Amino acid sequence: MTFFLGKTSEAHLLDVQPKLVCCVRYAIKRTPVDFGVHEGRRSLERQKVLFASGVSRTLDSEHLDGHAVDLVPYIEGRLQWQAPLCLAVARVMLQASRDLSVRLVWGGVWDRELASLDPDHLEEAIEAYGARFRKARPGKHPLIDMPHFQLVRGQ
Repeated sequence: MTFFLGKTSEAHLLDVQPKLVCCVRYAIKRTPVDFGVHEGRRSLERQKVLFASGVSRTLDSEHLDGHAVDLVPYIEGRLQWQAPLCLAVARVMLQASRDLSVRLVWGGVWDRELASLDPDHLEEAIEAYGARFRKARPGKHPLIDMPHFQLVRGQ
């Protein structure tokens, strides 16, 4: 089955960087799991709310200038945040990144480019990232944000 982005998802892509939009549109045509654009560019006011609530760890989010999107799977018309579904979206975005030569970072593994990861071992990549994070920041916990995809700065 071929999926497509609905009106709400397309609206969330307004003011998102064109390279990232291309990746999202490429991925939706090839995904085994339907997904929507839950959030694209966001206001500073919204970012402050997310930061204050602990959902985000920065006030300098890539969402503020349209360099990030949150892609959430849909099953039977409902948003689903479960890891297996989010990993399926990450795999198709990884392929889009490679095929379109667009450098992305994924919220599951913040310290590596998405295209450098093995699509068959994303769970292990998340665990390895968590170990690197905890080693570098003892007592802290990594933020694993699997729906999040952002352009590498400078694109």
